[in-house]
Amino acid sequence: MEPLSTALPGGTWTFGDSPITRFGYGAMQLAGPWAMGPPADRDAALAVLREAVDAGITHVDTSDAYGPRFTNELIREALHPYPDSLVIATKVGANRDALGGWPTARRPEELRDQVQENLRSLGVEVLDLVNLRMGDANGLRPGSLAEAFGTLVELQQEGLIRRLGLSNVGPEQVDEAEGIAPIVCVQNMYNLAHRYDDNLIDRLSAQGIAYVPFFPLGGFAPLQSETLSGVAERLGSTPTSVALAWLLQRSPNILLIPGTSARAHLHENIDGAALALPEDAVAELDRIGR
Repeated sequence: MEPLSTALPGGTWTFGDSPITRFGYGAMQLAGPWAMGPPADRDAALAVLREAVDAGITHVDTSDAYGPRFTNELIREALHPYPDSLVIATKVGANRDALGGWPTARRPEELRDQVQENLRSLGVEVLDLVNLRMGDANGLRPGSLAEAFGTLVELQQEGLIRRLGLSNVGPEQVDEAEGIAPIVCVQNMYNLAHRYDDNLIDRLSAQGIAYVPFFPLGGFAPLQSETLSGVAERLGSTPTSVALAWLLQRSPNILLIPGTSARAHLHENIDGAALALPEDAVAELDRIGR
């Protein structure tokens, strides 16, 4: 196994027996607008994927629903055969419709089809990590995940999935899943302005389970954005950099997967997340979401 880069911010985390970089890469933006259709610049998309791995990133987040299929096919073209150290996380539980919507698809036969399609499009015999996406396009929804998660457990027992995770779930659904089989991560919306998962993050950290936030800059009210921008200006940085750095400093189990389709932006994100926030800045930022 190749040694992990020590140059990336945040150090490493471990999925089971696999160490990964806490600074990862989210591939959703490689597809066309609203994650539909092919990329505007295919060569640039392939280049940023290769640049991410060359930079030492060992956690790439994707889904066959992005495109659909275009993102996974880009990952395969750019990176296959995959380095031993690379963990590719994918998601199942939703499809795409002709209008770009995200209809749920969690019946056992639908999940089996999605797993098979991810295997084909990524060009692998086993998926490193599969997150079960619950809720819908509008966010979390209460309800049992037992049947859907149980289907993924069966696929894991069949040797098609190495590790399981959850996405877009509430604490009760995490409890339910853990009563069925081990999980290695939870992927939910979380940022400075949306901190509903604070208690869940701390609980998962104590259990050795990763938390992967999406939309690190999503949903900020004007006043909150003003506070974030003010801290960034005082530190000679940018709001994006401060938001990413805050997430890494928030808890050691938080893994970042910022996305971009440009190599320069990739390195801006890496450099920004490495920002060391002083205590007074953290205290000011902490007041945003509380």
